[in-house]
Amino acid sequence: MLRFAQISDCHLYRDKTALHYGVNVYQNLCCVLERIKNLASLEFIVFTGDLTQDHSNASYQNFTDAIIATNFTLPVYYLAGNHDEPILLSEYLSGSPFKSAKIVNKKHWQIQLVASKSATPSGEVSEEEVDRLLACVDSKKHQFIFMHHHPVDVGYFIDKHGLTNKNQFYQALNKIESVKAVACGHVHNALALNIDTNEKIIPLFTCPATSIQFDQMASTVENSGKPAGFRLFSLANDGQVTSQVVFID
Repeated sequence: MLRFAQISDCHLYRDKTALHYGVNVYQNLCCVLERIKNLASLEFIVFTGDLTQDHSNASYQNFTDAIIATNFTLPVYYLAGNHDEPILLSEYLSGSPFKSAKIVNKKHWQIQLVASKSATPSGEVSEEEVDRLLACVDSKKHQFIFMHHHPVDVGYFIDKHGLTNKNQFYQALNKIESVKAVACGHVHNALALNIDTNEKIIPLFTCPATSIQFDQMASTVENSGKPAGFRLFSLANDGQVTSQVVFID
């Protein structure tokens, strides 16, 4: 059994006391990391982007400060969200416990982190990224794909900033016979959906944000009032995927 956690959408500011829609997002992140740190048998964490809200260098430093403040030692793999600059992620998330690799190889599983950042808030998995994904697949292992943007509509305002080339991404998924699940951030809610590629049905897990959860009834960003959260995944040797959502009271 392989167990790990996913966090997403921290939206940090240069000021650690700054509020994002009424919430201290730096403190939220520290609380989430503290909870994850105290869980048994986790092997690593996957961060699926949107580290920053104000795009400041200091916000990236604050992410690493949160890791240090909580004595966090689990390996942290990461992706850029639409708010992030990949160059700054690589610069600030460079020492231990951060891992720049976009593939996590385990005995029975291969986890791939797929870039979806584009020139707009919407997402796109480029042709080059699709080629990289397919070329790296180990057909002897179960596949789990992580990305920032959501590859299916979720039914509220964030869909205007979803993945713009869904069909091309689905075609890539159809070529990966052993794909078992896809997970993403960006939507600021914990949802369990399905991707229908017309050839297969693939479970999709979205991650609650460490910052705020979006009000799904609103027409733009509003804080639903739900607490910060993260996802836990348990991957069985036979390819079964189970997930639990944890919210921080």
